Amino acid sequence: MKLSIVIPAHNEQDNIVEVVDKIEQSLNIEHELLVVNDHSTDATAELVNKLSKQYNNIKLIENKLSKGFANALITGFDNLASEIVIPIMADLCDDLFTIKKMLQKINEGYDIVCGSRYIKGGARLGGSKIKGFFSCFVGWSLYYLLRLPTHDIANAFKMYRKKVIESIHIESEGFEISMEIPLKAYYLGFKITEVPTAWKERTKGKSSFRMLKLLPAYFKLYLWAIFKRITK
Repeated sequence: MKLSIVIPAHNEQDNIVEVVDKIEQSLNIEHELLVVNDHSTDATAELVNKLSKQYNNIKLIENKLSKGFANALITGFDNLASEIVIPIMADLCDDLFTIKKMLQKINEGYDIVCGSRYIKGGARLGGSKIKGFFSCFVGWSLYYLLRLPTHDIANAFKMYRKKVIESIHIESEGFEISMEIPLKAYYLGFKITEVPTAWKERTKGKSSFRMLKLLPAYFKLYLWAIFKRITK
């Protein structure tokens, strides 16, 4: 098994069939597809069960921890059959054609490959301008302040070696997990790089990302990373 794909899914009945079909039809790399049902109250689980009869590499996993993006990812990470993993959002926002470029970098010896919207060749299409400014500011400022080898630390679209996940004590409860893992990995000495990717806003369903609610967790990680640099 070359690659594990983890899709956290909370009430994604409007998107899940399309995203799975697109992955299976466009990705000609050996992979398993782990869909983590994050306490959905709609038909997400039923649809994934039907898809698993069509595609034999799909598994439905129930998040038995409390609801939330971080716990859904952790549940997926705990069930990997491969040494390489990439989370993909269930709202079709990620560019699947970036995956081959990421895997190539892994094969070159990198431990984390970040999909970057804010470098040449990358793009952020649609969505809140405030969220875009925030993620761009965090990424570029940490790039300059820490020499962190990515301009888009907040993007969830990253490929990891399993050993990276196993080396980190994850404390996140929400979307900030995508920032916590590479920051801690950076200070542990893991090799990180980035490739350009395009991100687009969802057209179906509702996002569970709430800027004001999540801002303190991101800010805490931001300050932790800078303090770590100063005291290193």
